[in-house]
Amino acid sequence: MVAMELEILGMNFGCVLAALSDAKIPDKGCLLPLISKLLGYAIVAASTTVKLPQILKILKHGSVRGLSVASFELEVVGYTIALAYCVHKGLPFSAYGELAFLLIQAIILVGIIYYYSPPMGTKTWMKALLYCALAPTVLAGKIDPALFEVLYASQHAIFFFARVPQIWKNFTNKGTGELSFLTCFMNFAGSIVRVFTSIQEKTPLSVIMGSAISIVMNGTLLGQILLYQKPSPKKQKKED
Repeated sequence: MVAMELEILGMNFGCVLAALSDAKIPDKGCLLPLISKLLGYAIVAASTTVKLPQILKILKHGSVRGLSVASFELEVVGYTIALAYCVHKGLPFSAYGELAFLLIQAIILVGIIYYYSPPMGTKTWMKALLYCALAPTVLAGKIDPALFEVLYASQHAIFFFARVPQIWKNFTNKGTGELSFLTCFMNFAGSIVRVFTSIQEKTPLSVIMGSAISIVMNGTLLGQILLYQKPSPKKQKKED
């Protein structure tokens, strides 16, 4: 049977439906791109709530104990550069859409962390104003193409160093404070899936490398939460 033309949001269901109507298993060249697109949109949908557990945990306890402000600030910078690059490279939305939602949540998260931190000094205000001045230019792509490539290459280092202060703080405190397990787990799982979808979407190698770095760093944070978690009072009482 001739493959039907049934494309929705860049996803071709035609060849799959045609194979199934002939009682055949869809071939790999037809099935993998569809799975990749579905997973890509699933990541985008899930990203709308990735940082919500972290935000709610801070608001619930009214505390940013154990959280590294620098980690969250660098994350905002990294998401801004990555989003701008993907948009102006013309990549399909399913390959990067989560970056838009993650950036919005990251900015909200930094604002909340500032609120619950000691009074903001001049240095903090300067950083916030500098970001507000430069971010629109970067997101609009109004910078030299060569500089754009350099910026994108640097965002891998930015995401790496965005995790280092938090990892080190966890290590020195032998605890993870108000760090959210659910947010770290969703970041870790999303990075794994994004490597697969990036390969299928034939995105630049630098994009794939960024996801691979995220797997390592988010996996480390996840491991620290599991390592340093304290037993519940009930469990502790039973052991005693």
